[in-house]
Amino acid sequence: MNDLLIRHAGVDEAADVLAFWRTAAEGTSVSDDIAGVTALIRRDPEALLLAERDGDLVGTVIAGFDGWRCSLYRLAVRPDMRRRGVSAALLRAAEERFTALGGRRGDAMVLERNEVAHRAWGAAGYVREDHWRRWVKPFV
Repeated sequence: MNDLLIRHAGVDEAADVLAFWRTAAEGTSVSDDIAGVTALIRRDPEALLLAERDGDLVGTVIAGFDGWRCSLYRLAVRPDMRRRGVSAALLRAAEERFTALGGRRGDAMVLERNEVAHRAWGAAGYVREDHWRRWVKPFV
């Protein structure tokens, strides 16, 4: 997809990203609000990657790196743009970011019930690790 532009999100785009996730992403997070997205972008201005085609937002991924782990969240592609290389381009950009920062392995958060995502992650070379489970504790 040669006409695809991958770029970093700006703080002023938080509302647009949240609206996009409501139509293109599965599930919600405690951080799915203006404050959460804005905090992410302010803390790490290169973490939230956007894919645009002809000026329209068609995909996102969060590529967070804390110096230890390369974490991938919110890989989302607009439904009418799926299977056209958008997620592959976003993951390539995320992996290039991680490699440049010294990252060694990408870890993706993927919903158990999201079979479409399982296929997309598998096609990108990611494998499921069944011996780990996520443990969480909400702070709010």
